[in-house]
Amino acid sequence: MFESFRADRRAIEGLPIRLVIALVIGVASLSVMMNMLTGIQGLSTTELDVRPEPEVVNPGEQSIELTVVGADGSSVADATVIVKAGSADLDGVRTATTGEDGTATVSAAPTLRSNQDEGTLVIEVKPPAGSGYVDRRGNAKVLVVRG
Repeated sequence: MFESFRADRRAIEGLPIRLVIALVIGVASLSVMMNMLTGIQGLSTTELDVRPEPEVVNPGEQSIELTVVGADGSSVADATVIVKAGSADLDGVRTATTGEDGTATVSAAPTLRSNQDEGTLVIEVKPPAGSGYVDRRGNAKVLVVRG
């Protein structure tokens, strides 16, 4: 039996169909495993967090200082912070880039609806390009309270 396989010069055409199927499934499985292994480097990333100051504001024009920090509390430069409306209204989206000290200042004028006593502004972070940082979890929100 093995002699007939050895003498056959038809390459894959001479293989039994079950063997061809097993070969295709094996190559596909290997591809999936390799993708998983290359994704392991993503486990070495550091989650970013934002510390707003002040954390509670009144409706109207204000400056909010946002400090972007890594998991160890160190400041992160060149991150882009994005402030958008949550349950409080905000006319558009505000963005800023952190400086060397990891802080950025955003001017925002949040408003609350007439029947609303409090709301939130949502903060997102776009990590610096080529860094080992990610922002997958929710960040602290700024609470807007009617004074």
